[in-house]
Amino acid sequence: MRKIKRRDRRQSLYPETLSNFTSGNTVTLLKDGDAYFSAIEAEFSKAKHDIYLESYIYANDTTGRRIAQALSQAALRGVKVHLLIDGYGSKGLSAPLLDQLRSDGVKTLIYRPDISPWTFRRKRLRRMHRKIAVVDRKIAFVGGINIIDDRETTGALLPRYDYAVAVKGPLVKMIRHSVKHLWSLVAWSSFRKGTVRGRRSSGTTFTQGKMRAAFLVRDNFLHRRDIEAAYLRAINQAKTEIILANAYFFPGHNFRHALIKAAGRGVRVVLLLQGRYDHRLQHYATQALYGHFLTAGIEIYEFHKSFLHAKVAVIDGHWATVGSSNIDPFSLLLAREANVVVEGQEFGAALAQSLRLAMESDAVRIFMEGWKHQPARLRITSWLSYGLLRLMIGICGYNREKSGLKKDEGLVW
Repeated sequence: MRKIKRRDRRQSLYPETLSNFTSGNTVTLLKDGDAYFSAIEAEFSKAKHDIYLESYIYANDTTGRRIAQALSQAALRGVKVHLLIDGYGSKGLSAPLLDQLRSDGVKTLIYRPDISPWTFRRKRLRRMHRKIAVVDRKIAFVGGINIIDDRETTGALLPRYDYAVAVKGPLVKMIRHSVKHLWSLVAWSSFRKGTVRGRRSSGTTFTQGKMRAAFLVRDNFLHRRDIEAAYLRAINQAKTEIILANAYFFPGHNFRHALIKAAGRGVRVVLLLQGRYDHRLQHYATQALYGHFLTAGIEIYEFHKSFLHAKVAVIDGHWATVGSSNIDPFSLLLAREANVVVEGQEFGAALAQSLRLAMESDAVRIFMEGWKHQPARLRITSWLSYGLLRLMIGICGYNREKSGLKKDEGLVW
C-alpha cells in the first residue's frame, strides 16, 4: 500500500495525463520552420531568467548556427540556458559548435550519446525525439520541427511541411516541469548534479487566453501510452471527421482498426502521408496498408510538394493535436515524445483548413481503382518492407506477451 501511494504521489507531479486539460491558455499554430525559428529566436532575445531547448536533430547548418547564436547571446547576458539534444539525431553536430556554446555559458547535455553501430540493444532505439522550447515560464513551444535548415535536403523544393505551437498560460508550467525533469534525468545519468535549480519568474500562473489544452508525453516509465491513448479515445468518439497528417505512419492493430471502425460508422477519415520519402523501408511498409484503408472507405493523400514531416490531427473540428509523435512503433513504443492537445473550434478549424489546403493543392489522392493496378514489383516491395519492419519490431522485443499488455490493450504490430 505504501508503494502505491508513493507512485500516485509521483504521478501527480506529471499533469500530462489524459484527463488533465487546463483552461486559460493561448495556443498559436506555427506552420513550417520559418515561423518556428523566427518565433523562438525572438523569445530567446527577450529571455531574462532561463531557456530550455530540446531537439532530436540539431544540425550544424545555417539554421543551427543562427539558433546557437541566439542561445549564446542569452547566456552571455546572464540567462541560464539549457540545450538537450539526442545522441543519434544530432550525431552530425560538430564539436566546435558545441564547444563554443559551452564556452559562452550554454549548458548542454546529450541524450544517449552511445550510438555505436556494433551495439544492437533495444535501449539504443529509445531516443529523445521531442522538440520543445521553454522561455522564462512565460511561453513554450512544442511541435515536430527540429533545429535544421528546412531546405538543406530538399534542394529547390519548398521547406518541410511541419507544425509547432506556441503556448502561453497555465500549461507552460506543466511543459516546463517535464523539460526540467528530463534534464535532471539526463544530467544524473551523465554523472552531473541531478537537480536543476533556477530563479523563479512570474507569469505562467495567470491565464493568457480561453483555450483548453493538455500536454502529453510518452516515456518508458509512467506515460508509456498517453499519446496513443489520447488518439484512440478521440478516434473512437469521432462523429463526423478525422484528419490525420503523419510523416511516418505505421499504426498498430488497435489504431488501424479504430480508424476502420470510424469509417464504418460514417465518419470521414482522411490520411495525409508522405509522397516524397526519406526512409524507404517505412514508406513502402506503410503502402502495404493502403489496400485495407481504401477498402474501408478511408481517403489517402500523398504529399509531394516537399517532405511531409508533420505529426498532427484534427477530429470533429474541435480536438486537435500537434507534436513530435509519429504513428509508428518507434514513436509509440520507444522514443520520448511530446504533444499538445487543444480542445476548441477556432484552433481546430485553423489546423483543418491548413491541412485541407495542402491536400487540395500539394498532394495526390490515392484511389482504390488505381491502387489495384499498381505494378507487381511495387506490391512485392511493399509487403516485403512490411514484413521486415515487423520483424525488426519483434527482434526488439515489443510484442504483447513481453510488454505485459492485456489482449484488449493491444499495442500489436
